[in-house]
Amino acid sequence: MHAMHISPYEHGNIFNKDPLRDRKLLLHKQQIRKLIGFLQQKGYTLVPLSLYFQGSFVKLELGIGKGKKLYDKREDLKKKDQERYKKQYLLS
Repeated sequence: MHAMHISPYEHGNIFNKDPLRDRKLLLHKQQIRKLIGFLQQKGYTLVPLSLYFQGSFVKLELGIGKGKKLYDKREDLKKKDQERYKKQYLLS
C-alpha cells in the first residue's frame, strides 16, 4: 500500500513508525498472481472494501471491481433525467 495514512499510537514513544510509510501486502504468491491477472485485463480494478485493526496489524479487505459498459451508463443517465423531470413537474 502506498500513501495510506494510519495515525500513530497516541501513547507511543519515539519508536512510532512513520504514518505514511509503504506497507506490504501479505498474501500468498498464488493470490498475488491471481490479482495481477485480473488487473491486467481491461476494465478491472482493485478496490479496498474495508480497513480494520486486529492486534498490531491493520487488515485490508480487497475486492475486484469491473467498470460499467457504455450502454449501462446510458441507461443510468436516462433514468436520472427521468427522475429529475418527474421531481421538477411534481413540485411546480
